[in-house]
Amino acid sequence: MKDKIKRNIRIARYVVYRETIIDKTDMLWTFLGGFFGIGIIGFISSKYFTLNDNLFLIGSFGASAVLVYGATNSPLAQPRNLVGGHVISAIVGVAVHKLIPGEVWLSSALAVSTAIVAMQVTKTVHPPGGATALIANIGSEKIKALGFIYVLSPVLTGVLILLVIALIFNNIPRDRFYPYKKPKSKFLQKLFNRVE
Repeated sequence: MKDKIKRNIRIARYVVYRETIIDKTDMLWTFLGGFFGIGIIGFISSKYFTLNDNLFLIGSFGASAVLVYGATNSPLAQPRNLVGGHVISAIVGVAVHKLIPGEVWLSSALAVSTAIVAMQVTKTVHPPGGATALIANIGSEKIKALGFIYVLSPVLTGVLILLVIALIFNNIPRDRFYPYKKPKSKFLQKLFNRVE
């Protein structure tokens, strides 16, 4: 009984308390990447779109920023997943909205579930992609009016900005790697629990 309780405590500690970022320097780079990635998209949006037409900055980019700047070694944060997941999900979202424009509940459910499977099939799973597909169905009338242009702008353009900033900021420090690659140093492998 005691062993079972100890085991459950260890599991709970791992699940609840497991830190993803240990180093304060890593937090600084996460902050800078997130600030500049979202900031540049927002700046372009504010300069080229009026406040009412703020279509360039969508909610799923915030979730992508968490992955590409805060969890750089996650398979879900890699460039293929970032770009492919958003673009595939946007295509699916717009296509489903065009097929079922009147039933939001049905088009939303079908868009998200189909986008998930499409990302799995193409090996581009990126959780914020589900939100990108959903936004194509529940977004404002201006977003819905974009049709397949939604795939190019805001989705592809915004994702490419996030990617460029991630490639810059995530590779400045010596102990961050993006896209993920196994560190050459045995010390860094042990430090980041990346020994295979």
